[in-house]
Amino acid sequence: MKPSPDERQPAAQATSVLRVAALQMVSTPRVDENLRTAAALISEAVAQGAELLALPEYFAIMGMTDADKVRLREADGHGPIQDFLAASAREHTVWLIGGSLPLLAGSPDKVLNSTLVYDPQGRRAARYDKIHLFGFQQGSERYDESTTIEAGRRPAAFVTPFGRVGLSICYDLRFPELYRALGVTDLIVVPAAFTETTGRAHWEILLRARAIENQCYVLAVAQGGRHENGRETHGNSMLVDPWGTILDRKQKGPGIVIGDLERSRLDEVRASLPALAHRVM
Repeated sequence: MKPSPDERQPAAQATSVLRVAALQMVSTPRVDENLRTAAALISEAVAQGAELLALPEYFAIMGMTDADKVRLREADGHGPIQDFLAASAREHTVWLIGGSLPLLAGSPDKVLNSTLVYDPQGRRAARYDKIHLFGFQQGSERYDESTTIEAGRRPAAFVTPFGRVGLSICYDLRFPELYRALGVTDLIVVPAAFTETTGRAHWEILLRARAIENQCYVLAVAQGGRHENGRETHGNSMLVDPWGTILDRKQKGPGIVIGDLERSRLDEVRASLPALAHRVM
């Protein structure tokens, strides 16, 4: 797999520190309500100095059934969810990573589960369509994303004045080869809606492993609570540094994880343990 080209390159001067925020939500079946919640969290994070913000997977719609997101899917480049993201990035002059939203797929009964990124001028900087589709069955708990989601094909990354940012969504976290295919990144972003069952067992350890093995920051932004459709998501949004240290986290409920990415910390870790340079495969 080869990463898709960055859609835009920023003109801003390089910076050694970037404040980032993960905006944890407990989304409902109502898009308007979710967008209001997201707007409030964005404003709060910006007031705390955040310059790059990320929303969770399915931030705009956590439907009563899987078919709800198909009914509300948008054409690429047009729709109220995309308009909200572009306007919010432009209004607050921030990088905004739109978790995931449903876009038109090749099949009429499916969607692409897509992360869209907007730069501080409200221009789209990247798009990533989720590649790995979640499947799980344990007792009465069962999920099969392939019934309503069409898999993406290519990794995607974009460039900020701080550095290179790799994109992934939820179940992608279990596939380290995706992050190797991205090449060297300074930040990995993981919007997610991990179930409570799988999240309690594996979420934190996988996030810290991805940070350690790729020697980069990881910003994980999750759905976190009991949803109206009965689903319980794990939450535990966090910011992890390149050594695997958790800098901030939010366990349950709506809220903000915030912290600074530091170029000096990246350089220190990579110089003291040059694992990326030691790769032979």
